[in-house]
Amino acid sequence: MTSRTGFFVLSGVLALVALICVGEGVQLIATGKPLGVGLGLCAFVIPVIGIWFLRQTVRFGRDSERLARELEAEGGLPVDELKRTDGGRIDRASADAVFARRKAEAEAAPGDWRVFFRLAVAYADAGDVPRARKTMQHAIRLHRTTGADATATGGTGTDRPARSNA
Repeated sequence: MTSRTGFFVLSGVLALVALICVGEGVQLIATGKPLGVGLGLCAFVIPVIGIWFLRQTVRFGRDSERLARELEAEGGLPVDELKRTDGGRIDRASADAVFARRKAEAEAAPGDWRVFFRLAVAYADAGDVPRARKTMQHAIRLHRTTGADATATGGTGTDRPARSNA
């Protein structure tokens, strides 16, 4: 099952669960008992949380794909230079070497979303998906603050000074 197919299947399941929760919530509120009304109102919160999570996931996927298309147009997508085992798995030492190089690039250019995009890919290749996601989110934030200005002016987005957290 591809990621996209899995996403649509889980989205459908979420919609079904949301409908069931709302239906059960209405029935609980209709009892008129304080506990039933309280549980019924809580049943309305579950679909809201699920829909919010789904929205965030769709937004993240859309934004990261947009960055990938932009990098591809610039010729800056990371090249797959990883060594693989006979079974097709990524060689850990190879992934660590690429990761170290990408991390050094990100430290050298902390305001460039492109290096953080490539670092996120390196994290994913190394098997650290939570850090890959956080790093991609950072790249998306950097693109929003520097990429839009650079696109409008024809610059690269790296000529702006990095913002200080102090």
